[in-house]
Amino acid sequence: MTKEFTGFDYFGKIRLDGNNYNQQHNPDNPSELPKQQQNPNSDLMNITALGTNNIPEKEENIHILTIIGHIEGHMVSPPQNKSTKYEHIIPQLVAVEENPKIEGLLVVLNTVGGDVEAGLAISELINSLSKPKVTLVLGGSHSIGVPLATSGDYSFIAPSGTMTIHPIRMNGLVIGVPQTFNYFSKMQDRIIDFVVRTSKVNRKTLIDLMNSTDEFANDIGTILVGKEAVEHNLINEVGGLESSLKKLKELISYRTAAREEQIIKN
Repeated sequence: MTKEFTGFDYFGKIRLDGNNYNQQHNPDNPSELPKQQQNPNSDLMNITALGTNNIPEKEENIHILTIIGHIEGHMVSPPQNKSTKYEHIIPQLVAVEENPKIEGLLVVLNTVGGDVEAGLAISELINSLSKPKVTLVLGGSHSIGVPLATSGDYSFIAPSGTMTIHPIRMNGLVIGVPQTFNYFSKMQDRIIDFVVRTSKVNRKTLIDLMNSTDEFANDIGTILVGKEAVEHNLINEVGGLESSLKKLKELISYRTAAREEQIIKN
């Protein structure tokens, strides 16, 4: 007896008969389906987007925040730029602080800098988190990426990672009056004060690095590579992902022990 073709099921497979189709292939509760059938296109989507059909699981008590490309603030970045939008970052940081399941934050940086106000706002928010936070510079953390790199409780930089330190710049119309210079000076002081407050760098050393004329042909500033950032006390240690996660877990354990000790005292 030949079975009758009755169409395709919702997985794209040929259905040869319609008996008990709803009960077998379309249950009322989708969660009752096997994991592979709950989202049949997930593997294909992962391959298309990430080049793999398997994404490693990460610990739920650690949130990983990536800040890459151009930091976009009040002005929209050009469409060809890879950018990180501060309106996407700020809600994540608030969620990290509010979520009791998240015990620590790892910030991975590879940024060319960008909007000064947005970068400094993100840096202040990271620094004000009550939970342990570790920053890792991969590739580079330039310009306003410098305070982002120092905003955590402990910082790492890859051996080939770089940091460009230079005075602030402004694009567009600039009015050549003393008030403009004062505005630039105040904004520069805000950045310097933050970096000095959140790292071990000497204020005079930082200013000298910003105003150096030996590194660039047509500009002023300094490029620090890997251990040079550690030698100038901007970054705590040279290391990678393993070192960063190990340090973050260590800080988390210290915080947990301190809280338990406080509870016992009370």
